[in-house]
Formats: sequence, C-alpha cells, structure tokens
Amino acid sequence: MRKKHRGAAYHGRRRSDLFETLPDDIVISVLCKLTSTASSPSDFIAVLLTCKRLKNLGLHPIVLSKSCSRTLGVRAKNWCEEAHRFLKLCVNAGNTEAYYTLGMIRFYCLQNRGSGASLMAKAAIKSHAPALYSLALIQFNGSGGLKHDKDLRAGVALCARAAFLGHIDALRELGHCLQDGYGVRKNITEGRRLLVQANARELASVLRVFNKSPSPLSSGWPFHNHHLPRPTPPPPCQNGAPILTDFEFELFSDYGFNLTRRELNPANRFLVEWFGSKEDDLSGQGLRMCSYKGCGRPETRKNEFRRCSGCAKVNYCSRGCQAHDWRVHHKVECAPMDEWVGHAIDDVEEEDNMDGDDDVIDDPTVEIDEGEVDVDGIQI
Repeated sequence: MRKKHRGAAYHGRRRSDLFETLPDDIVISVLCKLTSTASSPSDFIAVLLTCKRLKNLGLHPIVLSKSCSRTLGVRAKNWCEEAHRFLKLCVNAGNTEAYYTLGMIRFYCLQNRGSGASLMAKAAIKSHAPALYSLALIQFNGSGGLKHDKDLRAGVALCARAAFLGHIDALRELGHCLQDGYGVRKNITEGRRLLVQANARELASVLRVFNKSPSPLSSGWPFHNHHLPRPTPPPPCQNGAPILTDFEFELFSDYGFNLTRRELNPANRFLVEWFGSKEDDLSGQGLRMCSYKGCGRPETRKNEFRRCSGCAKVNYCSRGCQAHDWRVHHKVECAPMDEWVGHAIDDVEEEDNMDGDDDVIDDPTVEIDEGEVDVDGIQI
C-alpha cells in the first residue's frame, strides 16, 4: 500500500514537472488565445486561479493586451476595487477595449469626466469605432459640461470617422446631421443616401450572421429559423438583475425567420445594470436615462437629451438610439398613435350617432408642437 502511494506521488510530481518545463513563451501564447476568445471574465479568472505560474503569466502585459471585450465585460453587480484594478492593468498593457470600457465606466458611472474622456480618446486614436461614436455623442450633447459646451462640428467629424470604420449608428447619425444641417452644411440628398446605406448595412449584417460569415460590420444579431426548434428564452431575471429581453422583435416573419436578441456591448451593459438600480436617484436630481434600453447613458445635466416630439415622454441621447427604440416598441407606444386611433373610433361613433342633423362637432385633433422637428420625430 505504501509502494502504491509513493508511485502515485511520483507520477503526480512528474506530471507537474512536465508543465513546469514548458517555456514561458508557449504558456503566454496559450493564455493570449484564451483571453482573446473567452466568453466572460470568469472564464479567464478561473484559469488564473489554477496555479501560481498561470496567475503570474496571465497578468503579463502581452496577455492582457489581447483581452477581448467579453473578457473585460465586468458586470455592475461584481464591481469592486479588484475589478477596477484588473481593468487598469489592461489599460496599462495598451488594450484598446480596456480604454473604452473603463473610460465609459469612469465618465458616466464614477463621474470622473476628465479621466473617462481621456481613456476613450486613447481608444479613438487607435481607430476604435464605438469610442469614436461615444465621443461624438458627448460633443453633440455637451455631456459633462454646460449646454454651450456643445461642439457640433467635432461631433460630425467623429461620427464621420466612426462611420468610415463601419459603425452603423454613426453612419445613421451622420445622415441625419446632413439631412438637417446639424453641425454641417445641409445636404438632404446625401443625408438620405447615408440613411439608406445605414439600413442596408444593418440588413447585410443580419444576413452575414445567418450565413455564418464573420464580418467587422456585424452587429451580433442571432438569426433563428422557425422550422427548427426555438431555443429556450432566458428567465426574466437572474440574481436579482433584469435580463434585457426587450430587444426581441420579429423581422422577415413572412419568410419564416425572426431575429432574437441583439448583443449589447459590455460597456453599455454595465451602464444599464449600474443605473438600473439607481434610476430613482437620477430622477431625484432631475436627470433622465436614455429611453433605449440597450444604451444605459444618463444625462449629466438637466434637459441634456432630446425628447420625442410626438409624446414628449421618452428621451434619447442620439438618433441611433431613437431609431432602435422606435423599431422595437416605441412605434406602438407613442401618444399620437393612440390618439389618432381613438380619434378614428370617435369619428365612426359620431357617424353612427348622426341622424341627419347638421350639428357642428368639435375636432379633437392632436395639436402639433411648433418646435423644430426632424423626420424621425425628435425635437431639438
């Protein structure tokens, strides 16, 4: 019995020695592959906790510089000093996704405007399209400053750069700017062309996902065939945090297909979770959240965001969020539509009640706001 125990100990030591004999370059290469393909931070952290050598090599700057957005996708409920330190290590390693993610968290959640904008600017310098678009929205809205701090021309320039890199929302925003002459010389024809191009790219990204051909323009829309068993939807909540299922809507249902849920950027998901539990605190300060549930951006001053001119009940930080929310559910929730339907029903009832009398009936038509209104129903 003692011999068997000694043999097992010997073989275990030999297996351990085999791993220890591997050169650091090979282990770092494997860890780089892991951190660039991990689906969540826990996948990467679980490997680091395996042994001391993996922990030391896993925090090597080369490994951290290769981390993808999902590896850096810290959840708001797990935010702590250790998570902040991990993101700072990735920033120090020159990780572009870490620049953007930590920049968004610092700018909006931790209210460290200068540091957050600086980190996003570093990501933008490295041609990070979401960072360019986020900085454009900051310029358009004057976020973190006063109303007169808006720089429309800078916002248009940043949008143009992000659109050139394939960011669909930036392309749509640029189209509206050209169509309305917002921060740039008015060019209705060119603006409409860009809006059509944005819709075409969005549709193309859906078809690319369906054909399983990866593309940098892909928006991450899972495509489902009605003829196959539909995957089980996630529960409405998990660990007390709401799961974002508002984005499920049907498209091409006549052809037997539909889109399920659009994948959120980890930075936006963090904002949604962070401010989802603090929305009452924002309301107490007179601040509002962007009404598109996949955005998560809050106002940094009162009346910063533009409101829907139809119902004046929802607010958006950008044209892109307005377009997404309109397609998802606001199209059927906007007040004028309900009033128009009610008005039509009243007209039918009035015709049924009319017995040939020539009584004049007041017209309860909805009054239109005389403010400056654009095509998509956003009042500036």
